[in-house]
Amino acid sequence: MQSTEPPLLTSLRSPRVIAARKLAKRNQRSKERRFLAEGPQAVREAVAYGRLAGSGEHAVVEIYLTLEAAERHAEIVDAALAEGLPVLTATDEVIGEICDTVTPQGIVALCRFLDTPFEQVLGMKPQLVAVLAHVRDPGNAGTVLRTADAAGADAVILTDASVDPYNPKAVRASVGSLFHLPFAVGVPVEEAVARLREAGVRVLAADGAGDRDLDQELDEGTLGAPGAWVFGNEAWGLPEQTRALADEVVRVPIHGHAESLNLATAAAVCLYASARAQRSPGGCRAKG
Repeated sequence: MQSTEPPLLTSLRSPRVIAARKLAKRNQRSKERRFLAEGPQAVREAVAYGRLAGSGEHAVVEIYLTLEAAERHAEIVDAALAEGLPVLTATDEVIGEICDTVTPQGIVALCRFLDTPFEQVLGMKPQLVAVLAHVRDPGNAGTVLRTADAAGADAVILTDASVDPYNPKAVRASVGSLFHLPFAVGVPVEEAVARLREAGVRVLAADGAGDRDLDQELDEGTLGAPGAWVFGNEAWGLPEQTRALADEVVRVPIHGHAESLNLATAAAVCLYASARAQRSPGGCRAKG
């Protein structure tokens, strides 16, 4: 694409633009089973994702970008065109209307839903899982998904009381990780915990009031087994009935004077502890 070519999308009243903007609402996303992925990293990963299992359709429906972004991210455009995906140039105003951010990066992909059925997740015999129970903040949900991806988790499960992972803020916070690992949505927490335990996965509830702490788990080598971490709401943690479902309630030890850790930080500590233990002989058991 050359900068001399006029943009294809110039009107804010274009049916494409109106349809894309409506995806800011959860009910419209659910109805269409489509969402928007903003920014070059997210679009790059969306294109690389390829085709969805079952339908054979590509994860990306089409891409919108400014002429400047088309030149700056020519490798994304080339990869998209190689996949046969529509790539449409647009004015800055059109991209601003479509995007959720105050200062858009000039490129956005219209994508199909990616979530994996819970039964399929169980069939993968996961070794490390993050369960988001009652997590309402989209930024935290996206960050935990990114952290789970980085820690090498096999899947993320978002319960029916948690935020929509296709929320624009959640998609941005995942920084492309939404396209990297399986995630299931809308699973009741009771079902998620029960089925994981049936599959031989030890379920740990992360809570500041836990009877055991993470250091004990590491020292005793218990984190080396297949495990799932259940993380709760940012403000009020896990309710008692959810903690009661887990095999153990585990706290991250606070060695300094901080009152607590936020959700994303606690999730990173817990998931990386399990990842380390699962990759170490003896599960990181302390020498003594």
